[in-house]
Amino acid sequence: MLKILTIIGARPQIIKAAAISRAIQKNFSTKMHELIIHTGQHYDENMSQIFFDELEIPRPDFMFEMKGKTPEEQITEMQLKIESIIAHQPPDAVLVYGDTNSTYAGALAAEKSKFPLIHIEAGLRSWNNDMPEERNRVYADRVSTLLFSPTITGYNNLIQEGFPTHNNPPYSITNQKIYHCGDVMFDNSMHFSKIADSKTNVLEKYHLENEKFILATIHRNTNTDNPNHLNAIFSAFLEIANNNSLKIILPLHPRTKKMSHELLKDDLNQKINSSPNLIITEPVSFLEMIALEKNCALVMTDSGGVQKEAFYFQKPCVVLRKETEWTELVNCGAATLSGAEDASRIIQATLNLLNHPPKKFPQFFGDGKAAEFICSEIISKINKA
Repeated sequence: MLKILTIIGARPQIIKAAAISRAIQKNFSTKMHELIIHTGQHYDENMSQIFFDELEIPRPDFMFEMKGKTPEEQITEMQLKIESIIAHQPPDAVLVYGDTNSTYAGALAAEKSKFPLIHIEAGLRSWNNDMPEERNRVYADRVSTLLFSPTITGYNNLIQEGFPTHNNPPYSITNQKIYHCGDVMFDNSMHFSKIADSKTNVLEKYHLENEKFILATIHRNTNTDNPNHLNAIFSAFLEIANNNSLKIILPLHPRTKKMSHELLKDDLNQKINSSPNLIITEPVSFLEMIALEKNCALVMTDSGGVQKEAFYFQKPCVVLRKETEWTELVNCGAATLSGAEDASRIIQATLNLLNHPPKKFPQFFGDGKAAEFICSEIISKINKA
């Protein structure tokens, strides 16, 4: 039986892992065994443990503690701990998702230990090398054996960077195999969409009506740790919420909550706290997030994952960044890059999409069976030790 060591550590990775774990349990339980490492990169209970419970993901076999460490300290410690686990329980391959510090640490450990690496969400590029996420995802691609891209754009990026399309097995770090496979997050959103309707009451809880509110999220440190960006974003939220018929609901990431207390101007904070139409909440569960995405009029976010989820449910999206790794969404008119430094630009981008919503949402992200395809290919292409 093939043994796969899966590395997760951030909220989106926990959700992505649900699709692969579900496919293994349903279709490949006699051929593949998964060991899960949770690196502890997100240590807040609302940002990790609740997702394991709600999505019925197997409990991690290994759990690290990273609270209070810098990103550099996290990466170093995660890498060493992953290497130790690999040495004591050698897998047939290491599997990583996306572009976080956990992804990078897992890729470093797999390369150093000379075990095949599988990268899900390969080929994505924002073309901004100042972003840690960009560096992480590029490195993971470079040292992977199997690279699974969710979109044809990502697949073409790999080809343009020199990855061959017709290599023959056996595959390795020097003889890689690339795929366009569809998106495991699309698998999840379709799977949990109906469940969210019956198992959440988030709309009633916050007195929200269908398509009469905006969903907003902020978590990237380029926004949370930049006082100009953070004040511009919240000023835009306040202006939109107070001068339109739409409420804004903002589930607040722990880091955003901390930095907003430190960086927002006092008068802006007072106005935010007194606004009845800007609803700030604790982080919501995955099912609650799906319910909000399905029922909102528009999404405002700096999250790559939330951009996609908005698209899945055919909602326009204002991206609070200057670039996105999901360029398809901007090119087809479903999303707009507003940046984060200018409140008036954010407001204008939002009003433009509200007044002229996109009419087409092309099927960029597959057929909802990406996880099954990925598992089948891993079984057939990774050599059992």
